[in-house]
Amino acid sequence: MRFLLSLGLLLAYTCSGSAAPPGAVPPVDYNAQVRPLLANQCFQCHGPDEKARKAKLRLDLREDAIESGALVPGKPEQSELITRICSDDADLRMPPAKAKKPAMTAEQIALLKRWVSEGAVYSEHWSFSKLVRPTVPQVREPAATIRNPIDAFIQYRLQQQGLKPSPEADRVTLIRRLHFDLTGLPPSPEEVRAFLEDRSDIAYEKVVDKLLASPHHAERLAMWWLDLVRYADSIGYHSDNPMNVSPYRDYVIQSFRANKPFNQFTIEQLAGDL
Repeated sequence: MRFLLSLGLLLAYTCSGSAAPPGAVPPVDYNAQVRPLLANQCFQCHGPDEKARKAKLRLDLREDAIESGALVPGKPEQSELITRICSDDADLRMPPAKAKKPAMTAEQIALLKRWVSEGAVYSEHWSFSKLVRPTVPQVREPAATIRNPIDAFIQYRLQQQGLKPSPEADRVTLIRRLHFDLTGLPPSPEEVRAFLEDRSDIAYEKVVDKLLASPHHAERLAMWWLDLVRYADSIGYHSDNPMNVSPYRDYVIQSFRANKPFNQFTIEQLAGDL
């Protein structure tokens, strides 16, 4: 389950393939840019809910959107979707006033036009997409500052934003950050002293390995999961009566400690909820 730690950092790259060259405008990303817009503005009446669907128009499926004429890939000026959202006629403009949704901004309309111009490419939800190892981007930094592929991705994004990395922190700050990140607890004075005195090339890596093996690391990981499922030791909604669910907390911590496969963990969560 430790892959979750790096999944969020690399997800944008793994789901979209290789990074665009610095300075190039990347193509519109359907999942990140278009799907949320259509979901908010269009899918309530033109989405998967057959009972709520209007005019028998479905925009969440590319084939249906093209067959209806709502989308003409490569030709936004011929796409009814673009015509309707740009219309000055209140009876034609989408979304309609009765939907009580905010009108699309000029930036959102421009984004949809560019998406259609690029072919109106849909993509399945990222959770169903096979992870693809991205191409490591080429950056202008000296090779000595790029110690692993993640450094290259971070430096590439900094270059896009016109930013430079901060100077490397001092060793006391580094070990404090590391302890708080991996265990949620500060290092002891003895641990700080040992790190300062270890001048080997792998001093940092040794501390990482030690903390990953610590039971507190599992507690740190479990904290995020327990927050998401609203774990509490008391009921707290209508009253503050005690609620004995600590065995579930211990189960989650032990699952992370044993590095249980995420698919098995998910199955057990669903089974427990049912």
